[in-house]
Amino acid sequence: MNTTVPAIGYWDHYTTLAATTTLTRLECLWQAWYQWWHHDVVATGLLFFLVHELMYFGRCIPWYIIDRVPYFRRYKIQPDKLPSDAEQWECLKSVLKSHFVVEALPIWLFHPVCRQLKIAVSVPFPAATTVAWQVALFFVLEDMWHYWAHRLFHVGWFYKHIHKQHHRYAAPFGLAAEYAHPVEVMSLGFGTVGFPVIYAALAARYPHWQWPDLHLFTIAVWISLRLWQAVDAHSGYEFPWSLHHFVPFWAGADHHDDHHHYFIGNYASSFRWFDYMLDTESTGASRARRAHRSRTRAEAAVKAKVA
Repeated sequence: MNTTVPAIGYWDHYTTLAATTTLTRLECLWQAWYQWWHHDVVATGLLFFLVHELMYFGRCIPWYIIDRVPYFRRYKIQPDKLPSDAEQWECLKSVLKSHFVVEALPIWLFHPVCRQLKIAVSVPFPAATTVAWQVALFFVLEDMWHYWAHRLFHVGWFYKHIHKQHHRYAAPFGLAAEYAHPVEVMSLGFGTVGFPVIYAALAARYPHWQWPDLHLFTIAVWISLRLWQAVDAHSGYEFPWSLHHFVPFWAGADHHDDHHHYFIGNYASSFRWFDYMLDTESTGASRARRAHRSRTRAEAAVKAKVA
């Protein structure tokens, strides 16, 4: 007689935790995932790969649908430039290739990093206030990194051989957020993943600073929000309810669409302050000043040759 005990399914783990603990439903779902896999490296790798794919493409699909609905054309920043299905398909193939070839391995190797840096994986999750200020910190640090790295990619050789791929579409669309050269994907991706790692490393190295521990759940929240921000910034749509109307320093789609339209300026990812303070805005007074400086230099060069 067969006496094999049937494997316990994921949902069985969840219902047991929900019935026998005081954990929240989300914490039960998280813990059941790790119990079900019995292998933390696999559990973390697959979890973060799925989070990345679901958050990215889940945010891209609504924008693809909006592109196909004439009603929303009134909100299109560049209404005469709608991406064709062929362009969307070519972009999708390139992005999927990047996800599986460039990004998959670092994602799957992330759990050993967590273990080394004592990034928490077990439940319960940290307080919502802790998650909120850590995510806010990562947004600010990533924006700083993105500004300077992105600005570098617009310099000569870097633009020609690396960043030019991302500027294939002068009118961006959601799916194009991660359409980029592998070098750009990894370097700009450092701003998303690198700062949580640095935070955890410093917290472990200097315990007397008493920084709250970083939890893997917080990183998952941060990556999800960063992906949504990146896709929305490339959406090509400006609505009356867009976030920057209520949070003036938020960048938004209008900010990044101008970057693709003019191929210069507006280098930051999430906020407007770096471009404002460093006089690199794509439009308005900043653009006029850059044009004036260029004319002045050109006139001076002509006068020098005549002399």
